[in-house]
Amino acid sequence: MTLFNLRRGAPAAMLAAALAASVLAGCATTSGPRSSTAVAPYRDSVELAGGIAINYSKDGKRESLTGKFTWQQTKAATDVTLISPTGQILAVINVVPGSATLKQSGKEPRTAPDLDSLTTQALGWTLPVSGLREWLQGYATDASGKRFVASPSNDTVVTRDGWKVEYATWQDDTAAVPQPKRIDLTRLGAGQVDDLTIRIAIRPGTE
Repeated sequence: MTLFNLRRGAPAAMLAAALAASVLAGCATTSGPRSSTAVAPYRDSVELAGGIAINYSKDGKRESLTGKFTWQQTKAATDVTLISPTGQILAVINVVPGSATLKQSGKEPRTAPDLDSLTTQALGWTLPVSGLREWLQGYATDASGKRFVASPSNDTVVTRDGWKVEYATWQDDTAAVPQPKRIDLTRLGAGQVDDLTIRIAIRPGTE
């Protein structure tokens, strides 16, 4: 089922584009010494905006998508607004305990017990939204169940649910408290699609 089109000629629109924005530019790593300072303490409430590019293979065909987003997170809820590259609001997603809802202009809302179930129901594969609540801030649970805290000198982790999370660039990796700028996600092992990678770029000044 097509949820929305990100651009003319795009394949089945991906709820995945709900998470980020614009074509990822300026992704070169910062030169100079690497700081070992960890990111700021985890916050239950954050507001972010940035960029996403999604690449995957399905039925032998390579697909790619880009889009725009805003992300508002509280302890009990996550709200994501989808925006096309031309600035059109495509959809609004709300996640609260026990319920995830997708709203699109002129269409009936779609609801599922959680966003993982909603993406599986709509797309046939799962988007790691629950993980992104931590990953966007530089935190994760590693494959052994231990807490991972990112820093410019400790920037890669394999999560308990089978994602490789790489903090490719930082807003300022020499800052006293560096903030993630670009995060590269790779789905490891078998999944509903092949070679799934997601690049997220966080816009400066939105944390």
